[in-house]
Amino acid sequence: MRKPIVLVVMDGIGKGKGDFSDAVSLANTPTLDMLMTNYPNILIKAHGTAVGLPSDADMGNSEVGHNALGCGQIYSQGAKLVNESIERGEIFESDVWHEVISNCLNNNSILHFIGLLSDGNVHSNINHLKSMIIKAKESNVTKVRVHILLDGRDVPATSALEYVDDLESLLAELNCDNFDARIASGGGRMKITMDRYQANWDMVRLGWETHVLGEGRQFTSALEAIKSYREEFNVIDQDLPPFVIAENGNPVGRMNDGDSVIFFNFRGDRAIEISIAFDYQDFDKFDRKYVPKVVYAGMLQYDGDINVPKKYLVSPPNIKNTLSELLVEHRIKQYAVSETQKYGHMTYFWNGNRSGKFSDELEVFYEVPSDQVPFEQRPWMKAAEITDKVIEAIESGEYGFIRCNYPNGDMVGHTGNIDATIIGVEAVDLGLARILEAVTKKDAILIVTADHGNADDMVEIDKSGNLQMKTAHSLNPVPFIIFDKNKAYSIKPGNYGLANVAPTIARLFNLDIPKHWEESMV
Repeated sequence: MRKPIVLVVMDGIGKGKGDFSDAVSLANTPTLDMLMTNYPNILIKAHGTAVGLPSDADMGNSEVGHNALGCGQIYSQGAKLVNESIERGEIFESDVWHEVISNCLNNNSILHFIGLLSDGNVHSNINHLKSMIIKAKESNVTKVRVHILLDGRDVPATSALEYVDDLESLLAELNCDNFDARIASGGGRMKITMDRYQANWDMVRLGWETHVLGEGRQFTSALEAIKSYREEFNVIDQDLPPFVIAENGNPVGRMNDGDSVIFFNFRGDRAIEISIAFDYQDFDKFDRKYVPKVVYAGMLQYDGDINVPKKYLVSPPNIKNTLSELLVEHRIKQYAVSETQKYGHMTYFWNGNRSGKFSDELEVFYEVPSDQVPFEQRPWMKAAEITDKVIEAIESGEYGFIRCNYPNGDMVGHTGNIDATIIGVEAVDLGLARILEAVTKKDAILIVTADHGNADDMVEIDKSGNLQMKTAHSLNPVPFIIFDKNKAYSIKPGNYGLANVAPTIARLFNLDIPKHWEESMV
């Protein structure tokens, strides 16, 4: 008889230095501490090459992390995927790139770029944008407008002007009598455009009005907008309100029939909704007021199951042979749960960027609706409700594999509020204690890990040598723990990453590990 396995992903909870910057070590976590002290565990890699990113200087993220956790393999991801396409010139040879450019040439129209302006390598990279602008000029496009989303989350919290200066320098170098490129609009990534999992369509509405319609508070430059908003609202980059660049009261980048639009983020979760707003004829999430007839393309296809967007420049990794497929093949019923903020990670990303199920009979997904309040104001989030559903699934005896995600360490960690993050981590530990009790009663196996670090590294030194709150993910490893009340598993020595988790689960189920997977840790 196979024992049921329960996997807990503590999103954003890595192993830090144990100092004043480490909200995980500052939190009261008796259950996590007990498991790390008394049961087999190892630290595993959750960033860089271990999750398919270009180098080990690249922080991991929840999307590539859950891809790796769910498939047991390492695929080229995100920035690396696009880097390879640009380096080989494939992106500029694609049919979609030619369509985007031809549309502008045939209509003497504007090529618009929308996306996150940073080099965080989580959602986007400014160098991809710069390469495309340069190529657009070489292709005889005459007008380019860039609609910038400010980061402050995957990069230092108030670094926006560095990226704006970098982009403005390039545009000034390129601009001439036959080429006119400008920043046209913008706003903080947590205020406009980049909502995910349909948690707040109002963000997307604000983005549409700002980028497409050119509606909103006007400024003469992005520099003026950012400085003005910082003085008025005293918020970090991700929370800056939307702005529109205008001349003589007229927006410089309103979109019109015949234009082309590229959304240059490569990560899917926060790109899907704005893409739906462009792509869907029968869109009903908000009043778009005016829908220009444009050629719209994403950097990648953000959701292959619902075909969004219809046009894209770089093909996403074709992830095959996932753990879910293996378990379905062996008739092992699965249950996945999280709240809205990470529900897609436990389902879509876990299953290899697929919205659907491999088996309606053998896969059950449950979404706990997230609260629409700032995370630092309710740092416990939906940890209790997620725990309730996990325990319900364990006690039912219906499932062989149960997985959940607690978003607290990541979502609260991104706010830069270390006190709130400590509470968020403690909420996860409380949930873990309850799950541990249920697992013990049912003689199930409990695996605890994380998809990347965040809460474990929340303070950094800026260029002036001053301490500031860090809102980005960390490069720290994450724990991997196995609890079984009746058996002490031996973890083999080795350098492991997130892709080794699925093979380990397969081994615990006494299943043959697919030959193209990474190795098991036991």
